[in-house]
Amino acid sequence: MGQPFTHSFLFIWVILPALIFLARIVDVSLQTIRIVSIARGIRWLAPLVGFFEVLIWLLAIGQIMKTVSHPVAYIAYAAGFATGTAIGQILEQRLTLGMVIVRIITPNDGPELCQRLHDLGFGFTAIPGRGAAGPVETIFTVVRRQHLQHVLAEVRATLPDAFYSVEEVTSARETVYPVGAKRDPFRLFRLFSKSK
Repeated sequence: MGQPFTHSFLFIWVILPALIFLARIVDVSLQTIRIVSIARGIRWLAPLVGFFEVLIWLLAIGQIMKTVSHPVAYIAYAAGFATGTAIGQILEQRLTLGMVIVRIITPNDGPELCQRLHDLGFGFTAIPGRGAAGPVETIFTVVRRQHLQHVLAEVRATLPDAFYSVEEVTSARETVYPVGAKRDPFRLFRLFSKSK
């Protein structure tokens, strides 16, 4: 009888490293999503992703690593980790879950932006203040992450010279979203849709 398939050249040099590489990509990508969901206060997603993350580790990587005796497997493991980290960063940017607070500071034309936000159905709070160069107005709005690019586009169009910052919001008691905007139950699966 010939040698077992698991000891063949094809398995050791191609199949096993490919399995390790792919499993590590999925594992690290899920880890990134879990960490992001914790940071954004999405309590239901973190445990769900964590379950599959550990399951992949135990069933795939854990079992494969028990039989690893070839250096190419270690290279595949490290390459999978690096690739999974890069993919995780892309997923983090595309993941439109959670809420953010946008702070806009402008020395003038604040009412115009407030009117635009109002017309679009976004809630806001405007506070007069004083900056280094004189009077300013600070406008705060809490929006779902999926609406962030729309709000920033309005800011840039209305107040091209305004300073703005965006921060994560882990929780909020009440927020005002665009009138008629509905939750998209499949938005988690639309990670690679183009932003408008």
